[in-house]
Amino acid sequence: MTELSPENINVSTWKIPSPLGIIGSHANGEFNGMTASWFTQISMDPALIGVGIDNKSVTFSLMDQSEYFTLNMFSPEYTKVFVKFSKPAEYTDGFLNKEPIFLTENKVPVFENATVWFELKTTQKIDFGTHTLFVGEIVDCKTLNPEERVAYMGDTRMKYGGVPRGGH
Repeated sequence: MTELSPENINVSTWKIPSPLGIIGSHANGEFNGMTASWFTQISMDPALIGVGIDNKSVTFSLMDQSEYFTLNMFSPEYTKVFVKFSKPAEYTDGFLNKEPIFLTENKVPVFENATVWFELKTTQKIDFGTHTLFVGEIVDCKTLNPEERVAYMGDTRMKYGGVPRGGH
């Protein structure tokens, strides 16, 4: 048996293939986009997607106050967008961190450069400690190029997961 150290946990969990996307959120006139890698489809009927959101993040606060959010995925050739959204976003009319967006009827941002996007209505929230799983039912979606794959963590030098650095 190997030693179960934080370093071993991190190195191992970082090998789990993770898609990359940007979560679009809005509440009370505040908008945000946040890079996320913990998301997956969790049901077919109804069509549900689960997203793990850090409980200390601006996005968590906005999603906790709103019924809707978006998941935006991008081409592997457009990974620079993920670095732009590792901190809270600046909103100006039609843009988040200078990335063009449009707002859905439910006032959540969709990124115009996304190759795939989903608008989701929150149906459940489950707090797991450091993160909350937001379960969203697909209310709208679009795929621009069905043949193109979307970016995942391995397309970047980013790493997320495991245990907090510096201990358990």
